[in-house]
Amino acid sequence: MTYSESDSGENETISDVFILVGFSYLNELQILLFLVLVVTYLVALMGNLLVILLIKLNPSLHTPMYFFLVNLSFLEICYTSSVVPQLLVHLLVEQKTITIAGCAAQMYTISIIGLTECCLLAAMAYDRYVAICHPLHYRTMLSAQACAQLAGASWIIGISVEVAQTTWIFSLPFCGSNRIHHFFCDLPPVLKMACTDTSKNKIMVLTVSVLFIMGPFLLITLSYMCIISTILKLPSVEGRRKAFSTCSSHLMVVTLFYGTALFTYLRPKSSSTPENDQMISLVITVAAPVLNPIIYTLRNKEVKGAFKKTVEKSIFSFKWRKQRMKSRVT
Repeated sequence: MTYSESDSGENETISDVFILVGFSYLNELQILLFLVLVVTYLVALMGNLLVILLIKLNPSLHTPMYFFLVNLSFLEICYTSSVVPQLLVHLLVEQKTITIAGCAAQMYTISIIGLTECCLLAAMAYDRYVAICHPLHYRTMLSAQACAQLAGASWIIGISVEVAQTTWIFSLPFCGSNRIHHFFCDLPPVLKMACTDTSKNKIMVLTVSVLFIMGPFLLITLSYMCIISTILKLPSVEGRRKAFSTCSSHLMVVTLFYGTALFTYLRPKSSSTPENDQMISLVITVAAPVLNPIIYTLRNKEVKGAFKKTVEKSIFSFKWRKQRMKSRVT
Protein backbone atom coordinates (compact mmCIF):
# COMPACT_ATOMS: atom_id res chain seq x y z
CA MET A 1 0.00 0.00 0.00
CA THR A 2 1.14 3.61 -0.52
CA TYR A 3 1.17 6.46 1.96
CA SER A 4 1.19 10.15 1.33
CA GLU A 5 3.59 12.44 3.13
CA SER A 6 2.55 13.54 6.58
CA ASP A 7 4.19 14.66 9.73
CA SER A 8 1.57 15.47 12.29
CA GLY A 9 -1.87 15.81 10.75
CA GLU A 10 -4.50 13.83 12.59
CA ASN A 11 -6.30 12.59 9.48
CA GLU A 12 -3.39 12.52 7.04
CA THR A 13 -1.90 9.19 6.14
CA ILE A 14 1.66 8.47 7.18
CA SER A 15 4.49 8.49 4.64
CA ASP A 16 6.73 5.50 4.02
CA VAL A 17 8.64 5.90 7.30
CA PHE A 18 8.06 5.73 11.04
CA ILE A 19 10.18 7.50 13.64
CA LEU A 20 11.20 5.26 16.54
CA VAL A 21 11.48 7.77 19.38
CA GLY A 22 13.20 5.15 21.55
CA PHE A 23 15.58 6.52 24.16
CA SER A 24 15.89 10.05 22.74
CA TYR A 25 14.93 11.44 26.15
CA LEU A 26 18.20 10.12 27.61
CA ASN A 27 20.20 12.68 25.54
CA GLU A 28 23.96 12.24 26.25
CA LEU A 29 23.32 9.06 28.24
CA GLN A 30 22.48 7.30 24.96
CA ILE A 31 26.24 6.80 24.45
CA LEU A 32 26.50 5.00 27.80
CA LEU A 33 23.51 2.84 26.92
CA PHE A 34 25.14 2.10 23.55
CA LEU A 35 28.31 0.81 25.24
CA VAL A 36 26.36 -1.34 27.70
CA LEU A 37 24.25 -2.83 24.90
CA VAL A 38 27.27 -3.57 22.68
CA VAL A 39 28.85 -5.63 25.46
CA THR A 40 25.55 -7.33 26.38
CA TYR A 41 24.77 -8.15 22.74
CA LEU A 42 28.20 -9.69 22.17
CA VAL A 43 27.86 -11.75 25.37
CA ALA A 44 24.43 -12.99 24.23
CA LEU A 45 25.74 -13.93 20.78
CA MET A 46 28.85 -15.68 22.09
CA GLY A 47 26.94 -17.48 24.85
CA ASN A 48 24.29 -18.91 22.54
CA LEU A 49 26.79 -19.74 19.78
CA LEU A 50 28.94 -21.52 22.38
CA VAL A 51 25.95 -23.63 23.48
CA ILE A 52 25.19 -24.59 19.86
CA LEU A 53 28.83 -25.46 19.09
CA LEU A 54 29.27 -27.49 22.29
CA ILE A 55 26.20 -29.58 21.52
CA LYS A 56 27.19 -30.09 17.87
CA LEU A 57 30.80 -31.05 18.71
CA ASN A 58 30.00 -33.47 21.56
CA PRO A 59 28.17 -36.71 20.67
CA SER A 60 27.29 -37.21 24.36
CA LEU A 61 24.98 -34.20 24.06
CA HIS A 62 23.13 -35.51 20.99
CA THR A 63 19.92 -36.15 22.95
CA PRO A 64 16.39 -34.74 22.58
CA MET A 65 16.85 -32.21 25.40
CA TYR A 66 19.93 -30.69 23.77
CA PHE A 67 18.38 -30.83 20.32
CA PHE A 68 15.64 -28.52 21.60
CA LEU A 69 18.25 -26.38 23.38
CA VAL A 70 20.04 -25.80 20.04
CA ASN A 71 16.75 -24.57 18.60
CA LEU A 72 16.17 -22.32 21.63
CA SER A 73 19.66 -20.79 21.36
CA PHE A 74 19.14 -20.18 17.64
CA LEU A 75 15.84 -18.41 18.41
CA GLU A 76 17.54 -16.23 21.03
CA ILE A 77 20.24 -15.20 18.53
CA CYS A 78 17.60 -14.32 15.93
CA TYR A 79 15.45 -12.40 18.42
CA THR A 80 18.17 -10.20 19.86
CA SER A 81 19.71 -9.67 16.39
CA SER A 82 16.39 -8.43 15.02
CA VAL A 83 16.25 -5.61 17.59
CA VAL A 84 19.61 -4.70 19.11
CA PRO A 85 21.73 -3.80 16.01
CA GLN A 86 19.12 -1.30 14.82
CA LEU A 87 18.81 0.10 18.34
CA LEU A 88 22.60 0.57 18.52
CA VAL A 89 22.53 2.58 15.30
CA HIS A 90 19.60 4.71 16.52
CA LEU A 91 21.44 5.51 19.75
CA LEU A 92 24.16 7.20 17.68
CA VAL A 93 22.08 9.13 15.13
CA GLU A 94 19.56 11.96 15.27
CA GLN A 95 17.15 10.57 12.64
CA LYS A 96 15.77 7.38 14.21
CA THR A 97 13.68 6.37 11.20
CA ILE A 98 12.53 3.00 9.92
CA THR A 99 10.62 2.34 6.72
CA ILE A 100 7.16 0.82 6.96
CA ALA A 101 8.50 -2.22 5.09
CA GLY A 102 11.38 -2.44 7.56
CA CYS A 103 8.98 -2.07 10.47
CA ALA A 104 6.80 -4.87 9.07
CA ALA A 105 9.86 -7.11 8.56
CA GLN A 106 10.96 -6.50 12.14
CA MET A 107 7.52 -7.27 13.52
CA TYR A 108 7.30 -10.44 11.40
CA THR A 109 10.62 -11.63 12.82
CA ILE A 110 9.96 -10.74 16.46
CA SER A 111 6.41 -12.14 16.55
CA ILE A 112 7.34 -15.37 14.72
CA ILE A 113 10.30 -15.99 17.02
CA GLY A 114 8.25 -15.17 20.14
CA LEU A 115 5.42 -17.54 19.26
CA THR A 116 7.81 -20.28 18.08
CA GLU A 117 9.64 -20.03 21.41
CA CYS A 118 6.36 -20.49 23.32
CA CYS A 119 5.69 -23.72 21.42
CA LEU A 120 9.30 -24.88 21.72
CA LEU A 121 9.26 -24.41 25.51
CA ALA A 122 6.15 -26.64 25.58
CA ALA A 123 8.01 -29.27 23.51
CA MET A 124 10.92 -29.07 25.98
CA ALA A 125 8.49 -29.56 28.88
CA TYR A 126 7.13 -32.65 27.11
CA ASP A 127 10.71 -33.93 26.79
CA ARG A 128 11.22 -33.58 30.55
CA TYR A 129 7.80 -35.18 31.23
CA VAL A 130 8.69 -38.27 29.15
CA ALA A 131 12.22 -38.48 30.64
CA ILE A 132 10.94 -38.49 34.23
CA CYS A 133 7.47 -40.04 33.99
CA HIS A 134 8.16 -42.61 31.22
CA PRO A 135 11.95 -43.19 31.27
CA LEU A 136 11.74 -46.69 29.75
CA HIS A 137 9.95 -45.32 26.66
CA TYR A 138 12.08 -42.17 26.33
CA ARG A 139 14.03 -43.27 23.26
CA THR A 140 10.94 -44.47 21.40
CA MET A 141 8.60 -41.62 22.34
CA LEU A 142 11.25 -38.98 21.59
CA SER A 143 13.05 -40.42 18.59
CA ALA A 144 15.00 -38.15 16.23
CA GLN A 145 11.95 -38.03 13.96
CA ALA A 146 9.60 -37.11 16.82
CA CYS A 147 11.96 -34.32 17.97
CA ALA A 148 12.19 -32.93 14.44
CA GLN A 149 8.39 -33.01 14.15
CA LEU A 150 7.93 -31.15 17.46
CA ALA A 151 10.49 -28.49 16.51
CA GLY A 152 9.04 -28.23 12.99
CA ALA A 153 5.50 -27.89 14.36
CA SER A 154 6.69 -25.04 16.63
CA TRP A 155 8.12 -23.18 13.62
CA ILE A 156 5.06 -23.86 11.43
CA ILE A 157 2.67 -22.56 14.11
CA GLY A 158 4.81 -19.47 14.75
CA ILE A 159 5.21 -18.60 11.06
CA SER A 160 1.64 -19.30 9.91
CA VAL A 161 -0.10 -17.52 12.80
CA GLU A 162 2.14 -14.46 12.99
CA VAL A 163 2.44 -13.95 9.23
CA ALA A 164 -1.36 -13.81 9.04
CA GLN A 165 -1.66 -11.48 12.05
CA THR A 166 1.15 -9.09 11.06
CA THR A 167 0.03 -8.94 7.42
CA TRP A 168 -3.47 -7.97 8.56
CA ILE A 169 -2.09 -5.23 10.83
CA PHE A 170 0.04 -3.71 8.05
CA SER A 171 -2.90 -3.75 5.65
CA LEU A 172 -4.51 -1.07 7.86
CA PRO A 173 -4.13 2.64 7.01
CA PHE A 174 -1.80 4.53 9.36
CA CYS A 175 -2.33 8.23 10.01
CA GLY A 176 -1.56 11.03 12.43
CA SER A 177 1.93 11.37 13.88
CA ASN A 178 4.47 8.90 12.54
CA ARG A 179 6.33 8.83 15.88
CA ILE A 180 6.34 5.45 17.63
CA HIS A 181 7.20 5.76 21.32
CA HIS A 182 9.28 2.62 21.37
CA PHE A 183 12.72 1.47 20.24
CA PHE A 184 11.40 -1.27 17.93
CA CYS A 185 8.19 -2.11 16.05
CA ASP A 186 6.21 -3.90 18.75
CA LEU A 187 2.59 -4.84 18.11
CA PRO A 188 0.74 -2.56 20.62
CA PRO A 189 2.42 0.77 19.66
CA VAL A 190 2.14 0.03 15.92
CA LEU A 191 -1.53 -0.91 16.24
CA LYS A 192 -2.13 2.47 17.92
CA MET A 193 -0.95 4.17 14.71
CA ALA A 194 -3.90 2.80 12.73
CA CYS A 195 -6.61 5.36 11.92
CA THR A 196 -9.43 2.86 11.55
CA ASP A 197 -11.39 0.56 13.83
CA THR A 198 -8.92 -1.99 15.22
CA SER A 199 -11.36 -3.91 17.43
CA LYS A 200 -11.22 -6.98 15.16
CA ASN A 201 -7.41 -6.88 15.22
CA LYS A 202 -7.44 -6.68 19.01
CA ILE A 203 -9.78 -9.67 19.16
CA MET A 204 -7.37 -11.58 16.91
CA VAL A 205 -4.41 -10.60 19.11
CA LEU A 206 -6.33 -11.81 22.19
CA THR A 207 -7.28 -15.06 20.44
CA VAL A 208 -3.68 -15.72 19.40
CA SER A 209 -2.51 -14.95 22.96
CA VAL A 210 -5.01 -17.36 24.53
CA LEU A 211 -4.55 -20.21 22.04
CA PHE A 212 -0.87 -20.06 21.12
CA ILE A 213 0.77 -18.35 24.10
CA MET A 214 -1.29 -19.39 27.11
CA GLY A 215 -2.03 -22.75 25.44
CA PRO A 216 1.64 -23.86 25.56
CA PHE A 217 1.89 -22.41 29.07
CA LEU A 218 -1.03 -24.63 30.15
CA LEU A 219 0.70 -27.68 28.60
CA ILE A 220 3.92 -26.76 30.43
CA THR A 221 2.01 -26.43 33.71
CA LEU A 222 0.30 -29.81 33.24
CA SER A 223 3.64 -31.44 32.36
CA TYR A 224 5.24 -30.14 35.54
CA MET A 225 2.29 -31.21 37.66
CA CYS A 226 2.86 -34.77 36.41
CA ILE A 227 6.64 -34.41 36.84
CA ILE A 228 6.36 -33.16 40.44
CA SER A 229 3.86 -35.92 41.25
CA THR A 230 6.28 -38.55 39.90
CA ILE A 231 9.29 -37.05 41.66
CA LEU A 232 7.52 -37.02 45.03
CA LYS A 233 6.80 -40.74 44.68
CA LEU A 234 10.51 -41.59 44.36
CA PRO A 235 11.73 -43.43 47.49
CA SER A 236 15.10 -41.71 48.04
CA VAL A 237 15.92 -38.05 48.62
CA GLU A 238 18.91 -38.34 46.29
CA GLY A 239 16.69 -39.75 43.53
CA ARG A 240 14.25 -36.87 43.93
CA ARG A 241 17.09 -34.35 43.85
CA LYS A 242 18.60 -35.81 40.67
CA ALA A 243 15.22 -36.01 38.94
CA PHE A 244 14.38 -32.41 39.74
CA SER A 245 17.84 -31.16 38.71
CA THR A 246 17.25 -32.47 35.16
CA CYS A 247 14.33 -30.09 34.66
CA SER A 248 15.31 -27.15 36.90
CA SER A 249 17.09 -25.29 34.07
CA HIS A 250 14.07 -25.51 31.78
CA LEU A 251 11.79 -24.41 34.62
CA MET A 252 13.95 -21.33 35.22
CA VAL A 253 13.89 -20.43 31.49
CA VAL A 254 10.08 -20.83 31.36
CA THR A 255 9.71 -18.64 34.45
CA LEU A 256 11.99 -15.98 32.93
CA PHE A 257 10.17 -16.04 29.56
CA TYR A 258 6.57 -16.07 30.75
CA GLY A 259 7.19 -14.02 33.88
CA THR A 260 8.63 -11.07 31.96
CA ALA A 261 6.03 -11.39 29.18
CA LEU A 262 3.09 -11.43 31.60
CA PHE A 263 4.55 -8.52 33.56
CA THR A 264 4.96 -6.50 30.36
CA TYR A 265 1.57 -7.06 28.75
CA LEU A 266 -0.73 -7.59 31.77
CA ARG A 267 0.35 -4.64 33.90
CA PRO A 268 -2.35 -2.08 34.75
CA LYS A 269 -2.34 0.77 32.21
CA SER A 270 -2.41 3.27 35.08
CA SER A 271 1.14 2.23 36.07
CA SER A 272 2.40 2.24 32.50
CA THR A 273 4.42 5.02 30.86
CA PRO A 274 6.28 4.90 27.51
CA GLU A 275 9.62 5.26 29.29
CA ASN A 276 8.90 2.42 31.75
CA ASP A 277 7.55 0.20 28.97
CA GLN A 278 10.71 0.71 26.93
CA MET A 279 13.02 -0.04 29.84
CA ILE A 280 11.11 -3.26 30.63
CA SER A 281 11.16 -4.28 26.96
CA LEU A 282 14.90 -3.57 26.81
CA VAL A 283 15.56 -5.81 29.81
CA ILE A 284 13.49 -8.59 28.22
CA THR A 285 15.23 -8.18 24.85
CA VAL A 286 18.73 -8.56 26.27
CA ALA A 287 18.17 -10.48 29.54
CA ALA A 288 16.81 -13.78 28.20
CA PRO A 289 19.42 -14.24 25.43
CA VAL A 290 22.20 -13.57 27.98
CA LEU A 291 20.77 -15.59 30.90
CA ASN A 292 19.54 -18.70 29.07
CA PRO A 293 23.03 -19.97 28.10
CA ILE A 294 24.23 -19.23 31.65
CA ILE A 295 21.30 -21.16 33.16
CA TYR A 296 21.91 -24.17 30.91
CA THR A 297 25.69 -24.23 31.41
CA LEU A 298 26.30 -23.31 35.04
CA ARG A 299 23.50 -25.59 36.29
CA ASN A 300 24.26 -28.51 33.97
CA LYS A 301 27.10 -30.96 34.68
CA GLU A 302 26.88 -32.53 31.20
CA VAL A 303 27.36 -29.19 29.44
CA LYS A 304 30.17 -28.17 31.79
CA GLY A 305 31.84 -31.54 31.21
CA ALA A 306 31.47 -31.16 27.43
CA PHE A 307 32.95 -27.65 27.61
CA LYS A 308 35.94 -28.95 29.59
CA LYS A 309 36.51 -31.80 27.09
CA THR A 310 36.25 -29.42 24.13
CA VAL A 311 38.79 -27.02 25.66
CA GLU A 312 41.17 -29.90 26.49
CA LYS A 313 40.85 -31.27 22.94
CA SER A 314 41.56 -27.83 21.49
CA ILE A 315 44.64 -27.35 23.67
CA PHE A 316 45.91 -30.86 22.87
CA SER A 317 45.27 -30.36 19.14
CA PHE A 318 47.11 -27.01 19.22
CA LYS A 319 50.12 -28.48 21.04
CA TRP A 320 50.19 -31.48 18.67
CA ARG A 321 50.17 -29.22 15.58
CA LYS A 322 52.87 -27.02 17.09
CA GLN A 323 55.04 -30.05 17.87
CA ARG A 324 54.54 -31.44 14.36
CA MET A 325 55.57 -28.12 12.78
CA LYS A 326 58.74 -28.07 14.92
CA SER A 327 59.63 -31.62 13.89
CA ARG A 328 59.17 -30.72 10.21
CA VAL A 329 61.47 -27.71 10.58
CA THR A 330 64.19 -29.77 12.28
